[in-house]
Amino acid sequence: MASVCFYFQVHQPQRLRRYSVFDSDSNYFDDERNRQILKKVADKCYVPATKVLLDLVRKHDGQFKVAFSLTGSVIDQLQEHQPLVMNLLTQIAETGCVEFLSETYYHSLAFLYSRDEFKEQVEQHDAKIKDLFGQSPKVFRNTELIYNNELANYIGSMGRYRGILAEGADQVLEKRSPNNLYHPPGSSNGDNGSGKPPMKLLLKNFRLSDDIAFRFSNQGWAEWPLTADKFAKWVNQINGDGSTCNLFMDYETFGEHQWADTGIFKFLEALPEEILKTGDNDFKTPSECIDSFDAAEEFDVPHMISWADTERDLSAWLGNAMQSNALHELYKLEAAVKATGDTKIITDWRKLTTSDHFYYMCTKYFADGDVHKYFNPYESPYDSYINFMNVLDNLRARIESA
Repeated sequence: MASVCFYFQVHQPQRLRRYSVFDSDSNYFDDERNRQILKKVADKCYVPATKVLLDLVRKHDGQFKVAFSLTGSVIDQLQEHQPLVMNLLTQIAETGCVEFLSETYYHSLAFLYSRDEFKEQVEQHDAKIKDLFGQSPKVFRNTELIYNNELANYIGSMGRYRGILAEGADQVLEKRSPNNLYHPPGSSNGDNGSGKPPMKLLLKNFRLSDDIAFRFSNQGWAEWPLTADKFAKWVNQINGDGSTCNLFMDYETFGEHQWADTGIFKFLEALPEEILKTGDNDFKTPSECIDSFDAAEEFDVPHMISWADTERDLSAWLGNAMQSNALHELYKLEAAVKATGDTKIITDWRKLTTSDHFYYMCTKYFADGDVHKYFNPYESPYDSYINFMNVLDNLRARIESA
């Protein structure tokens, strides 16, 4: 038996327009392209998937529960261009069967470069979630599930979070199960002497998550076609008190990554009933898992991990000199940006911290190539780097003249 914890990541970056060295316009973002992509994803995923989830919550009388993490970037765009999606999210929030998680507002890598900016973006995000959905997030997920012990200590020091999501990376777990709760070094189930509640970690079961997110429509996969009853049997094989099956994935899995004609929505519609059939399985939000189960043991992660690519490290954003240089030059501007007091300059700079800009510069197009090309507006990583640095040069000039 297991408690199934569904978490969906919802994010759309604000992509840059083509910006040459001769440009002087301070409008850096391709508003029309971003609007078109958002509409496409909303039509294929956000609207139909949220309607399915709303129906499932009502059908199962509150037994079906999920968690969302929505970046501020996607929220801003949805509010402006897709109010129907925001209305549906508000409706499902009102059922009490959804938990909204905390993260950086701009889906940034700020924790790696500036703790001050990281904290400001997290606080900005939490205020937005509180304003929209009436929830003060108690569980944190960093951009792309980037995590290590230092992050856990910092989040714990903020005093308002009870848990963090992380990747159940084999190189850390070794032969242990991702289906238990863990705690970071220095935190445990008992009083840790700090007066603050112990931090608990929920780890992604990447094999079962990826069966849905990546392998669902792969006709060459030995388990294809994946049906709800087959998947429920795999969940039923998870044994042990306090076991959780953490299914973490991009929300775009439903309808965008896996198109409707693959049967992904029918699979989603049927899955809760199949999982609940045994009477022993249930669905819990991350906070409910934290309330219900003790941490099994320590999860010691001295080096950064993430949920990206086969390596599950930071190489998707920091794997080459272009990425490192762009990030370094961006964060060098932080103090000067904030000293201007110019809201437009500060907001533009923060939009540039979005991790997607550096993901597009990735050159490791091998097993993970198709993932890096998804909604990538550039012909090559080098085009992405040049475009970004042209924008950064113009922003630097604006700062100097402010």
